[in-house]
Amino acid sequence: MKITVREAAEADLAALLGLYGELNPDDAPLSQAAAEAVWAAISGQQGRTVLVAEADGSVAGTADCIVMPNLTRGGRAILFVENVVVAGRFQRRGVGRRLMESAVRLGESAGCYKVQLLAADDEYVHRFYAACGFTAAAQGFRRYVE
Repeated sequence: MKITVREAAEADLAALLGLYGELNPDDAPLSQAAAEAVWAAISGQQGRTVLVAEADGSVAGTADCIVMPNLTRGGRAILFVENVVVAGRFQRRGVGRRLMESAVRLGESAGCYKVQLLAADDEYVHRFYAACGFTAAAQGFRRYVE
């Protein structure tokens, strides 16, 4: 199976929404108008890249990346990765690994000193990120806003 990773385009919106539905199945789906408005905001945001992995002619996975300028570490930025999801039928076939390799290359090309993400509290997810070269180096905290 050939896997290619590229920057997402507006034409990928339906596929992205399908993947996010797998990531968060309890979320109510966005209306088409709302999804298009959010996509316009995302695609216009400097330093933001939504990656998609294609396999067998389908969008098989995605990772949302943003470069955050930084006043420490000699002014080198940080790449944050969020909303990493691989469609169930493509899991354990190298799609996630290719997405993470592409995210790291994106960070390198942007001059980032690190790539950072939060992971779900599942052991298999932690094993996946460790296999991709990430280290559990800090404890993450969240506070959801209603």
